[in-house]
Amino acid sequence: MTKLKAIIKKHRKSLALGAGVYALFCFAAGALWAQGKFEQPVSKPLMILFALVALALVPILLTMITSFVKIAVVLALIRNAMGTQQIPPNQIITGLAMILTVYIMIPVGVEMYRQTEGVIQTTSNQGLFSTATVGLLQEALNKGKEPMRGFLKKNTSEKDLTMFYSLARKMRKAEDRDSVGKDDFLILIPAFVISELSEAFQIGFVIFLPFLVIDMVVANILLALGMFQLSPVTVSLPFKLLLFVLVDGWYLIARGLILGYT
Repeated sequence: MTKLKAIIKKHRKSLALGAGVYALFCFAAGALWAQGKFEQPVSKPLMILFALVALALVPILLTMITSFVKIAVVLALIRNAMGTQQIPPNQIITGLAMILTVYIMIPVGVEMYRQTEGVIQTTSNQGLFSTATVGLLQEALNKGKEPMRGFLKKNTSEKDLTMFYSLARKMRKAEDRDSVGKDDFLILIPAFVISELSEAFQIGFVIFLPFLVIDMVVANILLALGMFQLSPVTVSLPFKLLLFVLVDGWYLIARGLILGYT
């Protein structure tokens, strides 16, 4: 066992690289299969492998194509601006971000269900890994992706979208550039994430300002009184909490984040 651990430790970079290449291969194969590039029926073990790879990628994908990114960053910036260290805890911030994300994404989910309702009902009568089920799932994905595409495009900055579109064309060969479109998910998703992060940082800047003023006032008062032993951050914390409560901060933050997607 010790020898095995030593071998793994020695070659961990190679193993990690191999695992990454294997994961990319599985993802690429799954994408080609979903686009109908494979004309031969897919074997059941391979279909199970595709399903497992898809399940592993779903959480990451959902956090990237929803409002979760901006909400989580804004909530984390609020905590840092107030200087409350680990209050609220990371679990609370993540949970609140997930709840608000579900609330915001419900209209998109309802529209996706309406687009795929007939296909889903047909799929319920088929075997889980049958060829018919695979075809129906592909049809459901093709119909259900348009509402999500509209959500991403609506909340993406035109500047970021143009940047990723132009870069994607430059990275491809001349004969393949015409196949790249601004509405492609490979263009929309990174542009959407960058746009969400930019908006989150802008909101964070506005939130930081009043708390920064409180810190400066408290620091000057302590300096004038000669209280060098007291930390300005500790003394200003109650005043920050009082200000946040008086302006009903959670109400304003939640309302502003939700209205940002209407």
